[in-house]
Amino acid sequence: MNAASSSNAAPEGAQSGPACGPGAGPAARRLAARPAYPAPPQPVVQPLPRHAHAVGGLVPFSTVDWPGQLAAVVFISGCPWRCHYCHNTELQTRAARYDWREMRAFLETRKGLLDAVVFSGGEPLSEPRLPQMIRDVRRMGYRVGLHTAGIYPLRLADIMRHLDWVGLDIKADSQGYDDITGRRDSERPAQACLAQLLSAGRDFECRITWHPDWLDETRLLALARELARRGVRRFAVQGARRSPDSPPVRNLSAQAEALMRQWFQEFDYR
Repeated sequence: MNAASSSNAAPEGAQSGPACGPGAGPAARRLAARPAYPAPPQPVVQPLPRHAHAVGGLVPFSTVDWPGQLAAVVFISGCPWRCHYCHNTELQTRAARYDWREMRAFLETRKGLLDAVVFSGGEPLSEPRLPQMIRDVRRMGYRVGLHTAGIYPLRLADIMRHLDWVGLDIKADSQGYDDITGRRDSERPAQACLAQLLSAGRDFECRITWHPDWLDETRLLALARELARRGVRRFAVQGARRSPDSPPVRNLSAQAEALMRQWFQEFDYR
């Protein structure tokens, strides 16, 4: 999985604020007058055709998967890498668990409530129909974000002009890349994707899941300094966790954090 996703949305149909009545303001009356929105789509009961879109999940509302945007997150099943810290191993194997037609209909009902749709995974670029899925949501008026590990440079190039933001996973430095991904020569395509993003001038963030057992602070700082030198403006360090809801296993030192805040226009330690 490229990045942990979460949702702080209230349960479907829940409302807050003053009750709608004779003394309620215009905003409260408009809220009460809105029709109820359908619940998010559920996993399919009957297997979908083998050629179906490999949609593996949905977060209907997220504030963390695209900084500054309210987004729905569509997860694509399928990833050729086997990162040992992955929390979503069920998304590594390609499978169609949701009907894209139902998910597309659901996203139609969220127009005006959300800013964007983020495609995550798994590895979303593993889905051959991703360009069409992106066109579908753009026609609804959504901005489009992508979480990727940078595995498929040619596929990224094909959709670059349709993307508004990209979150690019940097797994390690050159010395440790293959140990993380479980695949030989895995740094090469990721670096090719980074070069594309830098030359295209797209809004993007590089981020790394960090634990000192596989990348000590000295190597992390050397990697971060090189990314800054190449022109990366936004960088995030995500502390490795035993589960998505647990605290980081180890904390980054205050000195390392302070240095990286100097090097990047925006730095986030999560």
